[in-house]
Amino acid sequence: MGRKKQRVRFELNSGDIKYLTEEQIRAILRAADEIIATGGRSMLAKILKGSKDKKVLEYGLDQCPVYGYYRDLTLQEITYRIDWMIKKNFLEIEYRDRLPILIFSETGWEIERETYSEELLQKLTKLLEGKDYSFVQELKDRNRGMILLLIKKIRQTGNARFIPLLKAWREIEYKKVQAEIQKVIDYLIKEGTLF
Repeated sequence: MGRKKQRVRFELNSGDIKYLTEEQIRAILRAADEIIATGGRSMLAKILKGSKDKKVLEYGLDQCPVYGYYRDLTLQEITYRIDWMIKKNFLEIEYRDRLPILIFSETGWEIERETYSEELLQKLTKLLEGKDYSFVQELKDRNRGMILLLIKKIRQTGNARFIPLLKAWREIEYKKVQAEIQKVIDYLIKEGTLF
């Protein structure tokens, strides 16, 4: 009979961190999104530091929009901030096999969903300049709640220039998302402006 492998232990230490700004909270959550359910505190710290660590580069984590956000801090100072985020229930730790990995708390996911959907809206808005809408392929199989929020944000723009992009996106989506996209197309045809 094999010996049971010991879980890797960790201890949270937020140092003297008493407060993080909303921008800092959003940046840490955005970086965490890249490794959620697959990586831990040290990998998150490396992303936020802007580390050239082999694994960071191998997994393309240097492409994260907040890569290097805390480049002027030490890894220990960044880890204090990550641990503060865990203690304040923005992130949680769950074990996979014997390793502790990060997951979003409900509060953390609400904030990140808003941040990421806004980032995607900006990306889609830039696509309106050309006719290449192939990026919409990357939206399929993303978190449904976040995608519905993105669709709502597109509707709120009132920008009818989104219609061709929405039609291309509708073609590749599942029925429920297709229906929501169609509602926005209908709305933009009726109410939208071309700006």
